[in-house]
Amino acid sequence: MHIINARLRHRPELFSIQITNGIFSKITPQNDRLVAAENHVDAGGKLVCAPFVEPHIHLDAALTAGEPEWNQSGTLFEGIERWSQRKPMLNEADIRRRALSTIELLVQNGVQAIRTHADTTDPTLVGVRTLCALRDELKDKIDLQVVAFPQDGMLSYPNGLKLMEEALEIGADVVGGIPHFEYTRELGEKSVKLIIELAKKYDRLIDVHCDEIDDPNSRFLEFLACEALFHDMGSKVTASHTTAMHSYDNAYCSKLFRLLKHSGINFISCPTESIHLQGRFDSYPKRRGVTRVKELREANINVCLGQDSIFDPWYSLGNGKLLRTLDYAMHICQMMGYQDYARALDMITDNSARTLCLQGYGIEVGNAANFILLDGHDDYSVLRQQGEVRLSVRHGEIIMQRQPSKVISPPWITGATTR
Repeated sequence: MHIINARLRHRPELFSIQITNGIFSKITPQNDRLVAAENHVDAGGKLVCAPFVEPHIHLDAALTAGEPEWNQSGTLFEGIERWSQRKPMLNEADIRRRALSTIELLVQNGVQAIRTHADTTDPTLVGVRTLCALRDELKDKIDLQVVAFPQDGMLSYPNGLKLMEEALEIGADVVGGIPHFEYTRELGEKSVKLIIELAKKYDRLIDVHCDEIDDPNSRFLEFLACEALFHDMGSKVTASHTTAMHSYDNAYCSKLFRLLKHSGINFISCPTESIHLQGRFDSYPKRRGVTRVKELREANINVCLGQDSIFDPWYSLGNGKLLRTLDYAMHICQMMGYQDYARALDMITDNSARTLCLQGYGIEVGNAANFILLDGHDDYSVLRQQGEVRLSVRHGEIIMQRQPSKVISPPWITGATTR
């Protein structure tokens, strides 16, 4: 494959990109636009970008909203209650069907790597088994990481720790946790220590649902970051949500950020989910309930964005479009300066790849030829226009292609006359 007339991020000139045996073999600037030959893909001056990465989603719960009941209050805790009602209905065929449909939706929107959580507070562990099997089946088509996630608490759920170890033995890639949902602070802290121990024992990554609550006294993040620092594991550790940070006072955050920088841990925010679930106990003024994405970014702490849910008990909308999630984040977190726009795509590409510890990611000679073609010529134009993903290529093979629809403008725009 040979791509011509391509734009690359943060580079003003056009580029020609050669792919050989599924690898980027040559990337060279063009002086002028080229005319496409038969074996060329003409990017037409549009942006060739590293693929989108979905770092936080629950494929085992996707497409289950309203089954058997809707989350009427819109709270996180009712969502957990509704999911507990749905869990007895789970089976392999059910999870495969919904997970594959959701993966297809993500692929259609430029995603080539996914980290999914799978509930371990289900004695059958059918979600873990099914998603690990799908990961292995789809390994040539998409990068899929499975998090062993104790939705009802690792220590507060009967045999929760045993089920977590069993999930890791099955083959889950990441150790998960939810310390703020354990019955007591002591159990929450103990769960974090166990998460670190398990990750070291099984040589796995860590991704903790951490302080996903409005309570300003929920401060498991400092405990997780400290454990990561002391065990020198920061790059392998992710704190997801951390919505309580929205309620922390600035004096405490000033102290906290020093620890976060030293620890080197990663952050995932799910802004569409958080702004919907959080602040439910407030009247007015009402908190946004989204972690301090802008401040983390300005402190050079790695932060990325995920969708979290697609039509499940916690969030009954969702369409697989990370660009929509990015758009929400820019507004909610007040990242509306041009310099924010100019590197906006980092939060759904490079930063997410770093969080997942993906190897060989990015448009560089020698890397796997994985990329997407976006409507727009830079981060700003893609974000502003919410540009479509026109093409998705993995290892040099097209896995998705979208033809632009023909738009006919009315005569008063084109200047034509009518009779």
